[in-house]
Amino acid sequence: MKWMPAVAVPAVIVAGVLAVPLQAGAAVDLPDKTPQDVLELAAGSTVDTFSGTIEQTSELGLPEIPSTGDAAAAEFADALDLLTGSHTVRVYQNGPDQSRVQVQDTMSERNLIQNGADLWLYDSADNTAAHTTLPADTGDRSAPGYTPSEMAETFLAEVAPSTEVTLGANTEVAGRTAYELVLTPNTDDTLVGSVSIAVDSETGLPLRVQVEAQDAAEPAISVAFSSLSFDAPPADLFVFTAPAGATVTEETLPTKDAAGHPEGETSGVTVTGSGWDAVVSVPAGADAAAMAELTASPLYSQLTDAVDGGRALSTTLISVLITDDGRVFAGSVPVERLQAAAAQE
Repeated sequence: MKWMPAVAVPAVIVAGVLAVPLQAGAAVDLPDKTPQDVLELAAGSTVDTFSGTIEQTSELGLPEIPSTGDAAAAEFADALDLLTGSHTVRVYQNGPDQSRVQVQDTMSERNLIQNGADLWLYDSADNTAAHTTLPADTGDRSAPGYTPSEMAETFLAEVAPSTEVTLGANTEVAGRTAYELVLTPNTDDTLVGSVSIAVDSETGLPLRVQVEAQDAAEPAISVAFSSLSFDAPPADLFVFTAPAGATVTEETLPTKDAAGHPEGETSGVTVTGSGWDAVVSVPAGADAAAMAELTASPLYSQLTDAVDGGRALSTTLISVLITDDGRVFAGSVPVERLQAAAAQE
């Protein structure tokens, strides 16, 4: 099993929502607020203790990913699987440095457990575990998150002149009433049509995030609580002991540079533009070993298409261009925009 703290997806991205629906005809009556009021409500949320179930799905337009193949292909498929399809996720949080994320698959379960400086990743499918120690010299040692709150932070950071902020209809998620913020990019040059964030009316905790692509009828990416409790989870949930017979590896996190980025991983990385239509470029040779492994995988040719100057991965929300000379360009923009950026360098 490859060491992947990204088990708690960036997400960047994540999935469609199966939230607890309102009864037919039910109305959610909440005190009137402006979009700015709800932004401040979300920004002021201090909730860091809870447990719940999250239903996650995504419709990114990717083909079905086979689970067979060599080890490298299987690891690549596992990583993509976390960003596609549907998953039920159990999350437990007790303050800033105790968390557990359980991604429940059909016949197995993946766990990411943080207890102070200890971080474990366990995959029951192949009975493998990886452990690392989080550095003590960082302000925030928390593990990557898989909740609507972490997703919402990413999108709320884009609230600027590049975004129109409005309110949708009041709603209910996981039995809790919520205001719905709607973020709409002020540009047609992005693949993102809108982002809807359901904000708990009492605590300000984001309960659901839905991302729609341009001209799409259904969310392409979204994640939502289907149940939620603010009671402190049992302490033993954050204590992990590898099962008998498990293969255990010890991993070392890369050291960070003065800007807080992993050393060597961001050398030469540039961002063109800002906001929703920004393009990130990575120079050739930035991580030659990883690139060689990626391009050697059979999935690489299955998931990408030959285009002028290289190969491209196109989804409803994100495009990636890998040029023939080894450069990488990515963004929530059409492939043509990435090709134009590559031609200008």
